[in-house]
Amino acid sequence: MIGQLHRADFAPPAGLANRHIQTLLPRLLPRRRLPHRRETLTLPDGDFVELAWVAPGPEHEAAPLFILFHGLEGSFDSPYARELLAAADALGWRAVLMHFRGCGRLPNRLPRAYHSGDTADAYWLIGQLAHRYPRALKVAAGVSLGANMLVKLVAEQGGDGLDLAGAIAISAPLDLAASADCLQQGFTRVYQRHLLASLKAKVARRLADFPLDLDAEGLGRLRTLRDYDDVVTAPLHGFRDAADYYRRASAGRWLGELELPTLILHAEDDPFMPPDLFDRLPPPGESVRVELARHGGHVGFMEWHDGRLRSWLARRVSRQLEDWAPTFAGRPRRLPAESEPPGR
Repeated sequence: MIGQLHRADFAPPAGLANRHIQTLLPRLLPRRRLPHRRETLTLPDGDFVELAWVAPGPEHEAAPLFILFHGLEGSFDSPYARELLAAADALGWRAVLMHFRGCGRLPNRLPRAYHSGDTADAYWLIGQLAHRYPRALKVAAGVSLGANMLVKLVAEQGGDGLDLAGAIAISAPLDLAASADCLQQGFTRVYQRHLLASLKAKVARRLADFPLDLDAEGLGRLRTLRDYDDVVTAPLHGFRDAADYYRRASAGRWLGELELPTLILHAEDDPFMPPDLFDRLPPPGESVRVELARHGGHVGFMEWHDGRLRSWLARRVSRQLEDWAPTFAGRPRRLPAESEPPGR
C-alpha cells in the first residue's frame, strides 16, 4: 500500500465474506464467559463511569494494562469487548473496559450523556490509572465510537500527553457526517434503527431531567441518527446542531498529526462508512499504521482459525500487544472460559 496504508491479513471464511454477515456474525455466536469485577470511578464534575475489570487480573503491579473503550450503546457484554479483553488477559495483561456515561448498569447522575468526541472522561481515567499503576506499560484501544474518541484524544494530547505506549482504533467512524449518511442507505438502516431505539429508550426515561426542547411525541418522531444528534446530542453537549457536532467531533482530520504510535484497523466494506473513507482524509502521519481489509464489515472480522470461527481482531490486537510489551507476551494464566449461549 501507499504511505502508512497497508493491506490487512484478514481473510474471511468461504461464503462468509458479505459485509452484513461479518457485522452480524459475532452477535450470533455464543458469547465468551469472562469473569470480571465492577468499579465506579467518580469524575471531576461529580458524575461517574463504570469500569469492568477482567478478574482476577495479574498480581504484579507492573503488569501491562489494556484499556478498552466501547462503541455506540456498547458495553462489557458486547461480543468484541469480551474477545479483546480476554485476549489481553491471556497474555498476562491487566484488562479494563470503561463504560461511557449511562452505558453501565446505572444511569449517570448529570443531565448529559456521551458522544463521539467526548474525550474528557477517557483522559481522566488514563490519568487515574497512571497514578494507580505508575510502572505499568499501558495501551488503549477503542471500537467504533470509542475508536473515533480515542484518535481525537491522542491528537489533542500529543506524543507525551498520555501515559500510553500506543493506541489501537477499530472500525473508527473518522468522518461522522459521512457515517450518518451511510446509515440511511439500504440494509444498513437496520443497524440505525437498532441503535436509535436504544438511544431513544434511554432519553425517554430521563426526558424530564434533560434541558431539551423535546417531548415524548417529538422523541418518537426521530427517524435517523442524524435527527437524534440534531435535537439530542448537539444541544445536550454544547454543539449548535448535528453538522457542528460532526465537524468538531470527527477525528479523521488529525490523522497526519498523531504522534503516539497508533494502529488503525478498518474494513473497506464497513457498512457504517463509505468505501473511500481514507481517500477523504489527510494522509496518516509516520506514527500511524492503517491496515485495510477488503472484507470484515463493521467490527466483524470473523475468520476460520484453529478449526472454528474466531475473532481476527482479537488475534491481531494480541499480536500488537506482544510487539509493544514483549517481556509479558505469551503468558496465558488460564484456558479461555466456556462460551455462553447466544443472546445472553
